[in-house]
Amino acid sequence: MPAAVHIADRGPGAAPGAERPTALGARAHLAAVGRRAGELGGRLVLLPWRVPLSVAGGLLDPVRADVQRSVRRAFGLRGEPPPRATDPARAFLAPGSVAREVHGDLPSMVIGGLAALLLQTLHPLAMAGVADHSNYREDPIGRLRRTAAFVGATTFGTSEAAERAIAQVRRVHRRVVGTAPDGRPYAAGDPDLVTWVHVAEAWCFLQAAQRYGPRRLSAAELDRYLVETATVPRALGARWVPESMDEVEGYFRRIRPELHAGAQAREARDFLLRGVGRRPNDRAVYTVIVAAAVSLLPDWARRELGLSAPPIAGPSVDAMLVTPLGRAFCATVRWSVPPPDRVHARAKARRTASGPADAPAA
Repeated sequence: MPAAVHIADRGPGAAPGAERPTALGARAHLAAVGRRAGELGGRLVLLPWRVPLSVAGGLLDPVRADVQRSVRRAFGLRGEPPPRATDPARAFLAPGSVAREVHGDLPSMVIGGLAALLLQTLHPLAMAGVADHSNYREDPIGRLRRTAAFVGATTFGTSEAAERAIAQVRRVHRRVVGTAPDGRPYAAGDPDLVTWVHVAEAWCFLQAAQRYGPRRLSAAELDRYLVETATVPRALGARWVPESMDEVEGYFRRIRPELHAGAQAREARDFLLRGVGRRPNDRAVYTVIVAAAVSLLPDWARRELGLSAPPIAGPSVDAMLVTPLGRAFCATVRWSVPPPDRVHARAKARRTASGPADAPAA
């Protein structure tokens, strides 16, 4: 996410005696998430395939519209996405790029995006910048839209649109400076923290694509994605960005001693787990997103955030409940919310069929 902040002085990670997150409340919340997810599971699994589409025809259109409304409200989506740049000479990323394929799958991107937000809270200086300068508590949907617009512009937009979006983020970064609770200064334009925010985001997007996307990417495609997306953090000021999964894993090993969940991280964690939906359907959708996002996090990050599954359940909860439910949810979203290319094709077909607005009646 583009709300990167960093430091001018890289001190030690967790301050001596820093308070560790209390896992009981977060685990209780996850247990409630699991119960609600189980209740929703049957409906999500069966919904798109309850009646063969070839038989149901238009009978499923009202159901599709209802699901689409719930999904769009839960994601904070409004209106149709802007057209994608299809001319290779003008596009910021090539139309056939791996990054476009990964970022083009809405449900897995939303799951990966939430996982990235949780992971990013573990850097105390990144979290201090967000806590001090972001209005995520008052306007979380607005922040989500702005972040989605940035990712969209730097993935599907023209070079001109992407450069405008990057310039805007750089202007915002210049104002994001301050002092973290542990006394260290931070600045949003610091190259090292730009790298942290990017790597956490890219890794979570790829994990979501592998587990919940339409297909698994090859090892070469995973590396290619990292090469393609490295352009943006470099343009935001990063000096070094990993361009292979091996480099990402090495980076995580090096930076882990600096990561911990302080009070600001725990507050953000709780906010992200609660969500902002108020309608039962919206909350049910968000419940699935949360469970799927938490399942993507590395074990060390889940422990630090107090989100580890109980030892008696362990990985079996993810494998037997969360992953199947998350995949069913993603299939439902793909069925109910068509990709932007299909949306624009339908709109163009409608305009063609209706003809010019001022055409005289025959």
